[in-house]
Amino acid sequence: MAEMVNVAVDAMGGDNAPGEVVKGAVDAVNADRRVKVFLVGREPVIKEELNKYTYPPEQMEIVHAEDVIETGEPPVMAIRRKKDSSIVKSMYMVKNGECDAFVSAGSTGAVLVGGQVIVGRIKGVERPPLAPVIPHVSGVSLLLDCGANVDARPSQLLQFAKMGSVYMESVIGIQNPRVGLVNIGAEEEKGNALTKEAYPLLKNCPEINFVGNVEARDIPMGAADVLVCEAFVGNVVLKMLEGVSGALIQKIKAGMMSSLRSKIGALLVKPALKQTLKGFSTEEYGGAPLLGLNGLVVKTHGSSKAIEIRNSVLQCIAFKEQKINQKIKEQMVLED
Repeated sequence: MAEMVNVAVDAMGGDNAPGEVVKGAVDAVNADRRVKVFLVGREPVIKEELNKYTYPPEQMEIVHAEDVIETGEPPVMAIRRKKDSSIVKSMYMVKNGECDAFVSAGSTGAVLVGGQVIVGRIKGVERPPLAPVIPHVSGVSLLLDCGANVDARPSQLLQFAKMGSVYMESVIGIQNPRVGLVNIGAEEEKGNALTKEAYPLLKNCPEINFVGNVEARDIPMGAADVLVCEAFVGNVVLKMLEGVSGALIQKIKAGMMSSLRSKIGALLVKPALKQTLKGFSTEEYGGAPLLGLNGLVVKTHGSSKAIEIRNSVLQCIAFKEQKINQKIKEQMVLED
């Protein structure tokens, strides 16, 4: 029998907590017998939500935490002062080996700070990147960094590429993943000081399959499996993709309802269209792992619904079973 994967879930984090978070956790344990969820937060509130559902009790446990770190709080101060918060308590569960992973839709700043200060970095990792999976026309890519390091050094981009390659090969199943450097042009000499210095490092690294610069317009076409950039660029790319996807869906729906003929056509294409649009929903791929830590930390959207929480919990199974941290450690040893 496979070893159980223990996941701490921040029951109080996010715009839709605790309702959608608890529902997502229940959906996860009902979907897979290999995972046990520890819902961390205010016990009476969590119990009230859990009473609405049926689930295997041996796969669900409540860990009481009285405090909640709000989105607007200064992250470092909140982590120091609110030791009994759902985020801090969950982080220590990962640090102490009680849990393999932590999932939160709460304060991004607190999750990033807590991951580095409490869980800690793998030896040799300079800066852990936040790495969401994003959909493209024929599959998915990993974008890193998208939120942890607004300023980065060339050596850090190289590490992002190595860690991203490990993740895509082991978790997503893409052999020899193509690594692209997000840039303003395809030519080698294009870009700012960071990309110009990072390019030769990536090009001459034998551990990755570097395919050169990737322009933003080529990202939705699947130009690379691993997209490397500092968080400022990555966050702009991510938010633009989300915004454009949402706008297109609205326009398509409006067009289909514009006349009787279009409504009839909409009924005919609805099943195929629904399946196609599902592939472009970020909810389907779970949250963004913070790679390079001694344990897995996954940050989901603040507006996450149950489906994204569910998928974020389930992605922790592959992360553990494929020994991602061990493989990242091996990459760091190769650098020394």
